[in-house]
Amino acid sequence: MEIVERKENSVLGRVELTFQWNHAREATPSLSQMVDAAAKAEPGADKKLVFVKNVNTRFGMSRTSGLILVYGSAESASIEPNYVVERHKSLNETKPEKKKAAAPVPKGESDEAEEEGEA
Repeated sequence: MEIVERKENSVLGRVELTFQWNHAREATPSLSQMVDAAAKAEPGADKKLVFVKNVNTRFGMSRTSGLILVYGSAESASIEPNYVVERHKSLNETKPEKKKAAAPVPKGESDEAEEEGEA
């Protein structure tokens, strides 16, 4: 990822990064890859306060460009629209443990339920 422009917006408490990502012979970078790269490019950035917006990949080209907003605090990040926060929330959640398989149904009960549905 190449940072084309870095602008500090002290009024809104954020840094605005305009980026370009050349991904020849690779898939378009995912949202999580963009957030990770932005967090590395901006020292001290918290991944929970990094929001990717205005991503554009031109058809037939392997170049993606866009805008990344890196907030300094959760309070300043509260101005982001809910749909953007929801989109990025899945990146910040830890993966839950796999649920245990449900208890097997006794043979007699499952056969009766099937017969009732056919009648």
